[in-house]
Amino acid sequence: MQLWVGLGNPETSMSHNRHNIGFMAVDSIAARHGFSPWRKRFRGEIAEGRIGGGKVLLLKPMTYMNASGDSIREAATFYKIPPDAITVFHDELDLAPGKVRIKKGGGAAGHNGLRSTDRQLGTQDYWRVRLGIGHPGSKERVHGWVLGDFAKADQPWLEDLLDAVADTAPLLAERRREDCMTRIALLTANSPKPIIPGQKAGATGVKD
Repeated sequence: MQLWVGLGNPETSMSHNRHNIGFMAVDSIAARHGFSPWRKRFRGEIAEGRIGGGKVLLLKPMTYMNASGDSIREAATFYKIPPDAITVFHDELDLAPGKVRIKKGGGAAGHNGLRSTDRQLGTQDYWRVRLGIGHPGSKERVHGWVLGDFAKADQPWLEDLLDAVADTAPLLAERRREDCMTRIALLTANSPKPIIPGQKAGATGVKD
């Protein structure tokens, strides 16, 4: 079994926040691949299903972002899932909006959900699907940016991205992570390019 975790905050008023793109990603996967209804467990919500011939447990921690690791640890401990079989979907400031990178390990880079996960699992050696939301341009604006809602103008590229994540889930389940990233890039190649407020067109200030 693999454990795929979407990071976010549980408040309904925060459901469209950029910080909640991890929740959005696993919701999209669950809907596309016919997972069970979400139910409460492990201080979160879980849904079960099969992708690419293998069983996947989806988890949305309801502990708020700063304590995400508490929920992840409970689920991983109960099912005896090792870190290498855990994949965390999260927002990434240092990637342009709509870009995706999949990597194993690395620092939390100020992300409280990852910091909590590192602490509770006792390791950084789990997989991360980094979902680009772009950077607002200055450190002072970061808090409001991640906890702000996606703008109406963001919806076309965001929907394309979430569709691509769901479409390529079988590649991720088969651990073909490079193929997964390549396929997502192809599927979103023609998506509208967002402009971050305060920045000139074409100047994202983040890595592509």
